[in-house]
Amino acid sequence: MSPLDATLVALAGVGAGTINAVVGSGTLITFPTLVLLGFPPLTANVSNNIGLVAGGASATWGYRADLSTQREQLRRLAPWSLLGGLTGAALLLVLPAAAFKAIVPALIVLALVLVVLGPRLQAWGARHHSDDPDGMPWRGPALAVGVFLGGVYGGYFGAAQGVLMMGLFSVLATQPLERLNGLKNLLVTGVNTVAAIAFLLFARDHVDWAVVGLVAVGSFAGGLLGAAIGRRLSRTVLRAVIVVVGLVALVRLLWFS
Repeated sequence: MSPLDATLVALAGVGAGTINAVVGSGTLITFPTLVLLGFPPLTANVSNNIGLVAGGASATWGYRADLSTQREQLRRLAPWSLLGGLTGAALLLVLPAAAFKAIVPALIVLALVLVVLGPRLQAWGARHHSDDPDGMPWRGPALAVGVFLGGVYGGYFGAAQGVLMMGLFSVLATQPLERLNGLKNLLVTGVNTVAAIAFLLFARDHVDWAVVGLVAVGSFAGGLLGAAIGRRLSRTVLRAVIVVVGLVALVRLLWFS
């Protein structure tokens, strides 16, 4: 890897860590960057997943005050999230690399749709929210199922997993979204950690340690940055950047690979 490529990967890690702490979808920065630099999609995905665990940890630490009110939610949802992450990682390891290459463009499209529709989902959830949990007894099980499916998605690819979680929370959770960002960060980091362990045990041939180190250092710094200034950043600008980079990745994957 050239010094220029290494710099680009590290900067992408900073951007991903910042965006993951605030919005989610940081993988749409790092994964396309790695693909554009010539890394095979499966290697890029596995190495990126492992590296982003550091950013998730720093972002979770930055939102630790918000987590103090989420212990009951965490107790209920964490097992489903981790089980989903294991399932998604297993699918990535079992399915052939050609399947991943075919599926990833569709996942990127889904992720971009979630990024674009995220604010509308949150607005819809606010309009239809009920503060009486007993009035909607199906909400808890539905949220658990949604978190499990989000974990499967995150373990397999992961882009916009945080946006997906916040969309679920906006519709099904009973607390304000501002207080749920820390919970989102912790659940997503748990999924990434479980998937990373599975990849280290069963897919070491697809791990590029230089990429892992650069993404880890960059995303760790970005996670702290995102947690510190997250409430001041323009989410519209961040979403626009994610969409542009994601579209570039689609072009690279569909026409130049």
